[in-house]
Amino acid sequence: MGEFMGASDRISRVRSKIADLGLEAFLFLDMPNIRYLTGFTGSDGALVAGARNNILLVDGRYTTQAGREVQGADIRHYRDKTEGIAQALLDSGWKAIGLESTAVTLQEYLNLKARAEGLELRPLEREMSTLRVIKDETEIKRMKKAAVLSSQALLLALEGIKPGISERDMALELEYRIRQGGADSVSFDVIVASGENSALPHARPGFRKSEAGDFIVLDYGAVCGGYRSDETCTVALGSISDKQRYIYAVVREAHDRALAAVKAGATCRDVDHAARSFIEEKGLGKYFSHGTGHGIGLSVHEEPRLSILSESCLEAGMVITIEPGVYMPGLWGVRIEDMVLVTRDGCDVLTTVPKDLIRLS
Repeated sequence: MGEFMGASDRISRVRSKIADLGLEAFLFLDMPNIRYLTGFTGSDGALVAGARNNILLVDGRYTTQAGREVQGADIRHYRDKTEGIAQALLDSGWKAIGLESTAVTLQEYLNLKARAEGLELRPLEREMSTLRVIKDETEIKRMKKAAVLSSQALLLALEGIKPGISERDMALELEYRIRQGGADSVSFDVIVASGENSALPHARPGFRKSEAGDFIVLDYGAVCGGYRSDETCTVALGSISDKQRYIYAVVREAHDRALAAVKAGATCRDVDHAARSFIEEKGLGKYFSHGTGHGIGLSVHEEPRLSILSESCLEAGMVITIEPGVYMPGLWGVRIEDMVLVTRDGCDVLTTVPKDLIRLS
């Protein structure tokens, strides 16, 4: 049965939500949700969760794997995915079924609706979005391992950063160190942005070669047992200007203020405000162009979102990022990010690289 635990409790929560929505079943197509509920680690499939039974549908590539991994669901094989899902729904006798609108294209929905004639298929966007927000001990353990591993990899990779090395080569070295350290994979494509490219929040590593006086933003993470870490460090290459040191100090203080605001019961909006208001106070608000953080787990971006628009509150057991930044177009940017576990009275920082400014010679 693999190493998956907790299927019964997780499915029970789903069934409670299904009842509250006035449905008889829910169709999951998002693979992280399917893994969360059944333990299945394949790359394709569908899960129908009903009031009394659950059906995991897979193609021939995964029949044996599903038999080894899955708990709490009957396994069915399909040749055509849409036809297989429709037949399972029709055979069940259920009439009102919800499905994840964010995990299905319009064409896939129309095809399924045509083949499952007579059933009410209700696309829902956010109703299951909070399913994974509270992490259990096993999930937290895996995320801690991922965080430590990726932090260690960064410190090793920094040893090779010198003037003249390209962003692409830095990213490749960091990914190698993460995988060499024992990670399943990287959480996302490693971001390395130097000089003027560091002013782009989601820059892709290119062939620009680092120069003395650069800020270099490195955004990276590891996957361990399916769970992800996320951390960003901004380092200085050689001597930097007083203005660069000042901007770094502003972002660091915003980061620290947001960390101090994190605790169970705090609103996501208030945590965002703790960072954003300080950056605005320093006249740099227009250069902070994204939210202060996000949830993380089986996916790198999960609920909750820490932004000025968020209506959510933090709860103990959530794992979130804190990542304010200031980006000066055409010059450079600074982002500082830690991943933290929300506790009753505060938070535990899971990432381990110190956030004092690191200067590389």
